[in-house]
Amino acid sequence: MTFIRPRRKITQADWAMYMQKRAPLAQDPAIRRFFETPPPSLETPIAEVPMVALDMETTGLDERRHAIVSIGLVPFTLGRIKLAERRYWVVKPPRPLNEASVTFHHITHSEIANAPDLEAIIDPLLEALAGRIVVVHFRHIERPFLDAAIKARRGEGVMFPMIDTMSLEARLHRQKLWARFRRWLGRPPVSIRLDASRRRYGLPSYQGHHALIDAMATAELLQAQIATHYEPSTPLGALWT
Repeated sequence: MTFIRPRRKITQADWAMYMQKRAPLAQDPAIRRFFETPPPSLETPIAEVPMVALDMETTGLDERRHAIVSIGLVPFTLGRIKLAERRYWVVKPPRPLNEASVTFHHITHSEIANAPDLEAIIDPLLEALAGRIVVVHFRHIERPFLDAAIKARRGEGVMFPMIDTMSLEARLHRQKLWARFRRWLGRPPVSIRLDASRRRYGLPSYQGHHALIDAMATAELLQAQIATHYEPSTPLGALWT
C-alpha cells in the first residue's frame, strides 16, 4: 500500500488535512490512534496549546545510516512544565555503538546491552505525543529519525508539525537586517545552539547531550522566548514549523 506523505515543505494549513488522510490508511493501531488525535488548530492561542518537548540522542546525524539511542520527553504548557509526566528511554541501536558517538552522548555499550529495541516503546511514545505540539531544538533530528525508525519497525512512518526553538532564535538573530550587516562586517553569527540560546534569556546551563535534560531545557527555552518576544495570545500558526 502507498501511504500519503507530506511534501518536503508542507505548509501550516496542510498538516490537519495530512493527518486526517493518514488516519484511515494506517495499518498499525498505535499509528492510527496517533493520526486520529489531531493537533490544536492554527488559531489556538499558544497559552492554550498542550505541548511536549522532545529530544533524542543518536549515533550520528543521518537517519539513513545512524540510529536513536535515547529519547526524552517532557509534557508542558506555557505556564507549567509537567516533570511528573516526563519519560526517558535508552534503546538498543541495530548496530554497535562507535566510539565517537559514545564520547558525544555518554551512553555506553554496557548501558545499551540490556536495553530494549525501539519497537518496545513506540506505543507509549506515540501516545505521549498524540494531540500535543512537539517542541524541539533543531527539527532536522527528531522528526526524520523517528519517522525512519518507526517505518523500519512498523512499515509506516509518522510525521507531525513542530515548534522549533532554534528556528525561532534564527528569526531573531540570523534573518534580520542587523544580522546580515554583521555578516557583511565579517563578524561571526550569533550562536543559536541550545545552551547559547538559553543564556540570552538568563536561563541556567545544564549538562548537554542527555535527552531528558535537553528536552526540559527546550521547554524552558520556549517559555522564555514567548515571554520575551510574543504574547500568550499569539496563535500557534505563527510559531510552528
